[in-house]
Amino acid sequence: MNRRELLRLLAAVPVVASCKVGASATAPAERPTVSTAPTRMPVLFLAHGAPPLLDDAEWVKQLVDWAAALPRPRAVLMVSAHWAVLPAAIGATTRVPLVYDFYGFPRHYYEMTYPSPGAPELASRVESALQSASIPYARVEDRGLDHGAYVPLMCMYPEADVPVLQVSLPGLDPKAVFDFGRALSPLRGEGALIIGSGFLTHNLREGFGGTAQWAKDFDVWARERLEARDSDALIDFRSKAPAAARNHPTIEHYVPVLLALGAASPSEKLSFPIEGWWGPTSFTKRSVQFG
Repeated sequence: MNRRELLRLLAAVPVVASCKVGASATAPAERPTVSTAPTRMPVLFLAHGAPPLLDDAEWVKQLVDWAAALPRPRAVLMVSAHWAVLPAAIGATTRVPLVYDFYGFPRHYYEMTYPSPGAPELASRVESALQSASIPYARVEDRGLDHGAYVPLMCMYPEADVPVLQVSLPGLDPKAVFDFGRALSPLRGEGALIIGSGFLTHNLREGFGGTAQWAKDFDVWARERLEARDSDALIDFRSKAPAAARNHPTIEHYVPVLLALGAASPSEKLSFPIEGWWGPTSFTKRSVQFG
């Protein structure tokens, strides 16, 4: 990763304190979210940014406003680009340390905390859903939230009072990820907010120093295919999308959008609550809401 260019970019971004959870935060009590009538939740794909997203005033506000417009979830089911294993894995259901899966950043990014309650009931429902779909899985009770999960949640639910469960991607096969989302979809009706966390453009070698045309073209293509609900093209993006290999030299940041697409219904309303670019880079902030 070109940390020098990234840190130079971030130096020009105003620092904010909108996200309240930090190294000295007091953890809320372990308790389930009470709801007598679960709301069918939307399903989201969000661009998660690196930890310095928390210093980007505009992006933080966009995430805060997006969360405020959503129904209150009973729990969050998070699937991040930064955890892909076979078989799929269900993470910790109690509080365990965060996963600081990045390097070369200032010390304070390694001191952040996000003490959200665990979601054991949701984990049991995920197990049932995967069993019904004949999808193998494992339990990994010591695996905490990675930055693709906790960084956006620190802005969306800064009090860390919504139970969170992270589940891995089931490998990186695009169709398998889409089917994984479809298997999890019924949990939306039980009040679970399913979030796929990644980036629709993600080239760490060429993505700095301005917004490249190859990234703009891919962003437009993704928007149009999502609006058309063209799941076949989105799954086969490596042969259908413009400059696919350049936008995604590796595909772990792309496939979470397929999880969200799989968990959505074809007739549901689609919107893009966050659009634009992360400063002068080729990283699109485009994020998607179904329902």
